[in-house]
Amino acid sequence: MASTSIFVDSTADLSAELVARHRLEVIPLIVHLDGKSYRDGIDLSSEQLFALIEANGALPTTAAPTLGDFMTAFSGHTDGVFIGISSKLSGTVNNALLAVQAMPESRIRVVDSLTLSSAIGLLALKAADLRDAGAGAEEIQATIEALRPKVRMSFALETMRYLYLGGRCTALQSVVASMLKIRPIIAGMPDGTLGLKAKIHGARKRALEALLHDFEAALPNVDLQRVFVTHAAAAEDAAYLAEKLTALAPIQELHITTAGAVIASHCGPGTIGVLYLLK
Repeated sequence: MASTSIFVDSTADLSAELVARHRLEVIPLIVHLDGKSYRDGIDLSSEQLFALIEANGALPTTAAPTLGDFMTAFSGHTDGVFIGISSKLSGTVNNALLAVQAMPESRIRVVDSLTLSSAIGLLALKAADLRDAGAGAEEIQATIEALRPKVRMSFALETMRYLYLGGRCTALQSVVASMLKIRPIIAGMPDGTLGLKAKIHGARKRALEALLHDFEAALPNVDLQRVFVTHAAAAEDAAYLAEKLTALAPIQELHITTAGAVIASHCGPGTIGVLYLLK
């Protein structure tokens, strides 16, 4: 019997090495900027995105993969599981469902991750583990959906400019945050939306310490198989967090990954997060 295929979208923010090692299929979202369209992670990285934004001053828009994109990706895969970015944040999961409905021969199952970035990646790698242990698509889907409430994701933002330009905060909030050096901590909510977890005042290091404190507080219940530190143009701070996290707990795999162009376009440079699952 053929092995179950595991699909994710590009907002899972997984490195090419992890994608290859765990035999995942990645379907890119689209970034529109300055009259051009780019496939997330294929035609455009977050570093290239920030350079283009600084050059022309305009913020990009993002779009879900089309129905056709999904049908092309799913073609030739009879059994599979697709794990996509929260349906509260994107139309990606809905388009995947429409694609499956349009392909009568397909037995691809669609999972709404109710999260984003490498929190999706955590679920996808668990799905790959299950597949490699012999589980079929139905079991994988049920297990991954049961894991969704155990996802923990917190990101510290360096600037609110991108949230403001993307219509996610008012101009006044952006200006006040800049003047007062407020760094918001954004967290994933159980319903698949994003919420403001904390407002950190002062030096950036305080925001990093807040991320570490949250992880340490949860530590008795953390699944230490994999922990992610994901960032947008904050490699030095990512290395700092990784060092501190490994000192706190015997994490089996700690992965530092870079946010893709879609996630980066909404959170901006300097964003950094810690992502993990509970037991």
